[in-house]
Amino acid sequence: MKNESLFSEINLGPYTLKNRIVLPPLTRSRSTQPGNIANDLMAGYYAQRAGAGFMVTEGTQIEPRGQGYAWTPGIYSQEQVEGWKKVTKAVHDRGGIIFAQLWHVGRVSHTSLQPGGEAPVAPSAIRADAVKVFIETGPGEGALADPSEPRALTTEEVKALVQLYAQAARNALEAGFDGIELHCANGYLVNQFISEHTNQRDDQYGGSLENRLRFLKEIVAAVSEEVGSDRLGVRFAPLFESTDEDRVYLGLVESDPHTTYIEAIKLLSDAGIAYLSLAEADWDQAPDLPENFYQEVRETFSGRIMYAGKYSPEKALRVMQAGNGDIFGFGRPFIANPDLPERIRNEWPLNPVDPNTMYGGTDKGYTDYPPYQP
Repeated sequence: MKNESLFSEINLGPYTLKNRIVLPPLTRSRSTQPGNIANDLMAGYYAQRAGAGFMVTEGTQIEPRGQGYAWTPGIYSQEQVEGWKKVTKAVHDRGGIIFAQLWHVGRVSHTSLQPGGEAPVAPSAIRADAVKVFIETGPGEGALADPSEPRALTTEEVKALVQLYAQAARNALEAGFDGIELHCANGYLVNQFISEHTNQRDDQYGGSLENRLRFLKEIVAAVSEEVGSDRLGVRFAPLFESTDEDRVYLGLVESDPHTTYIEAIKLLSDAGIAYLSLAEADWDQAPDLPENFYQEVRETFSGRIMYAGKYSPEKALRVMQAGNGDIFGFGRPFIANPDLPERIRNEWPLNPVDPNTMYGGTDKGYTDYPPYQP
C-alpha cells in the first residue's frame, strides 16, 4: 500500500509509536460548566481516536487567566484533574498514548472570561487585532467578540507564570497523561513573548531575541523538571509571509522569522525535549515554509519533528521521504474520522467535516462520526 511508510514504528522519548499519524491539538469547547472540567463525552471522543500513533489534547489552560474561548478545559483545579483522569484512562484502555497541551492565551482574551472581569495579561499592553475570541452569552450560547485591552505583566508575575506552568505539568501527571506539549504558537502567550511585535518590555524578558526567548527557556526548564525532557514537546507556528492581513496574528510575522525560530529551536534542542511540533499555515493559498527552513530545522533539532497543517498522507510521505519530518498531525480529517489511521492505511474515503459543530455543543459532530463500513 502506498501509505505503508506512515505505519512504521518510531520511538518518541520513552514510547514506541505504532504509526506516524498524530491527533494534533484541536479546540472543541465541550468541557463541563461551571469549572471548565473534562468529562465523559471528551473521554469518549479521545478514546475513539486512540488508533493514532499518539494524541495531543486540545489547548488546556494552566490558570483562569489563560482562557480565551468559552468552554475550553483547564488543568489547574482538582476537579479538572479528576475530569482528565477519565480521559487518560479511556485512552490507555484502548492502548493509546496521550499528551496534555498546556495553554495560556495571554492577550487573546476578553474581560468576561477573566477572573473578576479584569484585563487579560500579556508581555506588553498591546491589544490583539485581526482576531476574535468566543465568549459565553448565555447557558450554552456564545458569540464572537474582539479581544480586550491587556495589561503588561510585571517581572515578578512573569516568574510566577513559569511556576504555574510547572504546577500544571504536575497536575497533568496526576491526571495520568503520558507527557506534555507546550503551546508556544498561534499568537498566544509564549508566542507573544517571542514576537518583536507584541513584546516591548525593557526587563530581562524583552528587547533582544535572547531576552524574548527567556520566558520559553524558563518554562521548558521548569516543566522538564516535573515530567522529564524526554516526555516534553513544544509547538510553534512560524509564518514567513502573509497574503491575508487577517492571518498575521496567527504567526506574528517577524522581520527575520528564520533567525527567530532557528534560535528558538536551538534552545529546545539543547534542552533535550522529545519533539518539536511545527504547525504550518492551513488556510487556502497559505504560503509554504521555505525549503531551506525545513532543512535547517532538521539540522538544528536533535529530537523528533512533527508537522501539521492541511497535511494529506501524500504530503506527509513527501516530507518524511525528504528526511525533514518524522510524525504528522491530521487535524480536520481526525475530527470527522475517528478511525483515520485505518482509512489512510486502506485508502478508504473520508467523512467530511461539519463546520457547524466544530466548537461547543453536544455529541453531534463530536463523537457521532461513524467509522468506515467496508
